[in-house]
Amino acid sequence: MDVSSTTEAGLREIDRLLEEGGVRRGRRRRLAGPSKQESSQSIRTQGSSQNPERTNLGDKLVVLRVPGWSQLGRGGARTGNLSRPIARTAAGNSAAMAWLVHGFSTRAGGRTRIYRPEASAGGDLNLGFTDPESPKIVAANRRLFLRAVWGGRELPALITLKQIHSPLVRRIGRHEAAALQRGLSQPAISKGDGLMTDWPGVLLGIQTADCLPVLVADRRRRAVAIFHAGWRGTVARIVEGGVGRMRLEFGSQPEDLIAVIGPGIGSCCYAVGDEVRQEFESQFDYASTLFREVYDSDPVKEKYPLLFMTARAPGHSDLGPRLHLDLAEANRRQLLAAGLPTKAIYRMDECTACQPERFFSHRGEHGFTGRMMSVIGIRF
Repeated sequence: MDVSSTTEAGLREIDRLLEEGGVRRGRRRRLAGPSKQESSQSIRTQGSSQNPERTNLGDKLVVLRVPGWSQLGRGGARTGNLSRPIARTAAGNSAAMAWLVHGFSTRAGGRTRIYRPEASAGGDLNLGFTDPESPKIVAANRRLFLRAVWGGRELPALITLKQIHSPLVRRIGRHEAAALQRGLSQPAISKGDGLMTDWPGVLLGIQTADCLPVLVADRRRRAVAIFHAGWRGTVARIVEGGVGRMRLEFGSQPEDLIAVIGPGIGSCCYAVGDEVRQEFESQFDYASTLFREVYDSDPVKEKYPLLFMTARAPGHSDLGPRLHLDLAEANRRQLLAAGLPTKAIYRMDECTACQPERFFSHRGEHGFTGRMMSVIGIRF
């Protein structure tokens, strides 16, 4: 029997087995530390004072967006505060000039069944070409998602990458878009973890299942970028370096940029080893602020501590604190270091591991899971 089970049925079965053996159960006091719920309530930046916009489409399909981004016009927003609308046109319609397209997928509303075959209603919106999934189903899911994000009957080109946890960022222009217009029906063949473009009519896509998607837009020059930021890519400064590439390629100025850090694993659930802390400490003088010790609560271990006793020396037991990383804060600091104003950075603070019913989570589902997609692009 798997004693790590945290279900009520699992606990009852353990009770029965121990009682048959004449073992009296005990209870260990939980060590001081924030609860999972408390630690998931991250402090939001000034740019994230509002909840994400949620668009519900058809069969439970939900797209998350940043408040105010869909209203950006040729002149850009009036201030760095993303919650304020842009100045209206003479006709009084700002949406008619909207050029920026973006969205974050969630889990429900697709045609995938392999990850939750027991689900009674609806399917998953798996947008990644994972090994057990049918490519035809993924292509159908991607059509649903792109239609929800882009609108209209004609779908844009979707550009994706084979992500390798690197600082490699590719610029997509007209010729690259024509050559890489493969994202809808088959896997990407180009390697990297960042995309940028000023060419209209394409959507840049990043796939995640705990790692962070980071989107950046230049309101003045109409250029956009998207980055896949796991801990390795974050240590390699993919976001900070990516903003630098935008300055080089498009002449972007930091004061004209806005950014959003999308759904990903939160510090409440992201336990890492000390080797990860050492990597961050070798690169960032503020690394100590990104980590904290958390005493995890395990109902089985709390109820039956004797089952988990080891011969390890004090301080080396698995019952002690674990090191947790705030990956979203690490990437927010990189955006600040690149020159973006604090109010121009929006954090969604949606933990994928905490919400398996809403998001795919590689950690939360022990590797057997689908992929979400974040996209950004420019309308014609």
